[in-house]
Amino acid sequence: MSEFQTSLLAIGALVVVGVLAYNKWQEHRARKSADELFRSDHPDVLIGGDNEAMPPAAAAEEVRTEPALIQPPAQHHSRPAAGSRAALPPDPGIDYLVELGGTEPIPVAALHELWGGIEHRFGRRASVFAWMDGQWEALPQSGACEQARAALQLVSRRGVVSEAELIEFRSETETLAAKLGVTASSPGMKEALDGARRLDQVCADADIQIAFHVVSPPGVPFSGTKLRAAAEAAGFALDSDGRFALMDDRGRELYILADRGGLKFSPAGMKDAAPQALTLSMDVPRVPDTRRTFDAMVRFARNLAGLLGGALVDDNNQPLDERAVAAIDAQLAVVCASLEAQGVLPGSALALRLFS
Repeated sequence: MSEFQTSLLAIGALVVVGVLAYNKWQEHRARKSADELFRSDHPDVLIGGDNEAMPPAAAAEEVRTEPALIQPPAQHHSRPAAGSRAALPPDPGIDYLVELGGTEPIPVAALHELWGGIEHRFGRRASVFAWMDGQWEALPQSGACEQARAALQLVSRRGVVSEAELIEFRSETETLAAKLGVTASSPGMKEALDGARRLDQVCADADIQIAFHVVSPPGVPFSGTKLRAAAEAAGFALDSDGRFALMDDRGRELYILADRGGLKFSPAGMKDAAPQALTLSMDVPRVPDTRRTFDAMVRFARNLAGLLGGALVDDNNQPLDERAVAAIDAQLAVVCASLEAQGVLPGSALALRLFS
């Protein structure tokens, strides 16, 4: 190799090292700026205790007089709620319950074997519980239980189960009971379905998503490195869907930060990412302490817009001002009140089941 070629290789190596060092320095500076910007002396910054949350804002109408709360698409969330569905006790408010019992204890192994066919047919909507030590618990793997309770969830984001499905569930459960030599008792199906339809209407009216956007100046996209540093400084983490998700200390999603155009972020690709606009969104009925979460999300969005040099806007690219935020908050109060009147606290285990 000639001296000239050796010199070129050495220069090339120095350039590569220099670029890597510069990128590291940029990321460090962005992270430091984000830490300073998002630091707060208040205890409820972005993530707090049990009831402290972080939230997104909302979209508006063509002429922005009142903000519009966006209906999410059907079955918007396919991810299961935090914790096992089977670990949640049956609830007569949303489940059709068939009580199984008799004079003798029920053998758990036999119940498991017979229940397998029902579970295969109805999936996660169906569950069975055992009465153990004075409470309903997930069916153990062995032993015997005094009583059992078969449950079919009547309402979810897919709507209300059909009358035919409910008839089939009750029939199969009664057949199971006969094979076990126990009795099966259940409420009237018409009354159960009527109540489920009323609850479904309330849920449909409350099943909303709030969304707003942070947009970059024309022709000046956001830095992926800076965005990642800001998101991580605020407690977000990249999820499997390519979005930054903010969770509370119980694993409940508070709100998400994503590319407005649908681009999926990845850890390896953040340094090259150059999003033109970002979307913050919150799934209202699944979020605990909804209005406080919304307030925290608005604060985060404003801080993020300031850090990235962007603007906070609604779906029509109109500025999200104080009046719009106040109107959204007022709508949230109505939505939360309608759910709570039905005994459904947003973000609770019951809400996560209903809105799944």
